Amino acid sequence: MNALASPASCKGVLSALEAALALAAGMRGAGLEAEELPVADGGEGTAEVFAAALGGEWRAAAASDPLGRPVEARYLVLDDGSAVVEGAEAVGLRLLGQDELDPLAASSRGLGELLLAIAAGASGSIIVGLGDTGTVDGGAGLLEVVGGELGGRELEVLCDVRSPLLGERGAARAFGPQKGASPEQIDELERRLAAMDELLPYAELPGAGAAGGLGAALASLGGSLLPGAEVVLERIDFAAQARAADLVITGEGTLDRSSTEGKAVGEVVRVCAELGVRCELFGGRIDEPPPGTHPHVLSGDPERAADDLVELGGRLARALLGVA
Repeated sequence: MNALASPASCKGVLSALEAALALAAGMRGAGLEAEELPVADGGEGTAEVFAAALGGEWRAAAASDPLGRPVEARYLVLDDGSAVVEGAEAVGLRLLGQDELDPLAASSRGLGELLLAIAAGASGSIIVGLGDTGTVDGGAGLLEVVGGELGGRELEVLCDVRSPLLGERGAARAFGPQKGASPEQIDELERRLAAMDELLPYAELPGAGAAGGLGAALASLGGSLLPGAEVVLERIDFAAQARAADLVITGEGTLDRSSTEGKAVGEVVRVCAELGVRCELFGGRIDEPPPGTHPHVLSGDPERAADDLVELGGRLARALLGVA
């Protein structure tokens, strides 16, 4: 018997790969063969998930953070010449302190700088993950930097949400609060986005509101807005590996209803159900169990997260093997 450790990241605590290593170690310790195949959806850890499954070469480029400060941003170049980059490397929320959140001033300019550097250094398409960014500028900074300089380069834009640009589920109203926007600022951000004529033809596309409107901005440059979890799982050949497994374990830091609405964990659960493969779900914290699931809750202590996953992997492995 064998198993697959396929978690997403536990944000701020364990990367998807670190979580997978812990789960697999627990399963192997209980006598079950296990492989690590971490997953992502365009958000945190997407490039690392590609690297773990497909290899490639890590590179770095200079860029600006959301407040204009210099940062060194990583990206991955795959063997076929295509590149994988997370927008959060340049304009991520994690680059800002709690007292620095300023969605009216935060700019996506740094992602534009990063894309130009990647276009100069990689020959193939550019895969851009849009999760976990700290901007709500509709890509205004990015568009100012890039202009027409990408030269028709193919852009595959991985969205971890399917939100439109405007409205209650749009970039400002749905996601502005987590980036520090007050109710008054949300109204102002909504007005700014609605006034960007270059984005309006793309405003209703699923994913247009991702990353503070960067989805719409990249669509205006010819980018294809794609469901991030589906694309990542297809590229790492998840279905074929899951089909050969007796057990798949997935999960993330916080489970809620959104976990099955376009996120990596939900896609793992969906694919396993289609294949008839047993899938167990965990959460470091469970705000609301996704419908139809019965997840395992961890201790909630960040310092114990890796140990929790080793213990969970061992416990599920022993249950599968019928060992007390």
